[in-house]
Amino acid sequence: MMSNPYFVRTFKGAARNRLFLFPYAGGGASAFHSWQKHFTDTEILPVHYPGRETRIKERPLESLTLLVEELWAGMEPLLRDGTPYYLFGHSLGTKVAYELALLIRQRDLPCQPKGLIIAAGKAPCLKETHPIHQLDDAHFIREIGRFSATPPSILASPELMSLFLPTLRADFRLDETYHRREIEKVKCPILTLMGDQDPELTLDELLMWRNYTQGDFAVQTVAGAHMFILTNKEAVLRILQDYLGS
Repeated sequence: MMSNPYFVRTFKGAARNRLFLFPYAGGGASAFHSWQKHFTDTEILPVHYPGRETRIKERPLESLTLLVEELWAGMEPLLRDGTPYYLFGHSLGTKVAYELALLIRQRDLPCQPKGLIIAAGKAPCLKETHPIHQLDDAHFIREIGRFSATPPSILASPELMSLFLPTLRADFRLDETYHRREIEKVKCPILTLMGDQDPELTLDELLMWRNYTQGDFAVQTVAGAHMFILTNKEAVLRILQDYLGS
């Protein structure tokens, strides 16, 4: 069997569901490293992006279209057995997950997702009003510090930041230049999650996702700011366990 650079399988046994995970800007599969132990019958599949972690020597992708096409090529073999699956994205990952769901809908593929889970992401019609990806290094590093996703020890190290800056810039460029004027609906239901103290997102911006589905729409708040999937992981896992019936 050929190795899959984007999705590494570790789950043993037969899965009742699969959950594909797409992280925030600068994040990788390690953001979800302990999630599998909380699901006994759901296979957890965090994406392994180029430019970080086990793929640190690879160049990060700067085209969302190309990234989605490559992700689909990695996902499609895993869906051939017909196991129901869900797409979860946080922040930048919401755009990736939505574009994947849209690609699958547009191609009228039989393996449609059972649900799209949007965490801490604005609706696709809303463009970023305060982009930072074009700032010089010092100001860019200062700005990414407000998201609390990159450890202070890394932010304070010029040597480490020189290693991570290309990937961070590429991710923020993908995130901040993304914009879809027309509303295109996916077939599956959408569940949205928001931190109740998130300074990067308003409830109205989140609620606009209700226009992007032909199915059911729901909202749940989680205690925390933008990075609540790290600071309040237990609450997120409980919501997902209930949603997936695990």
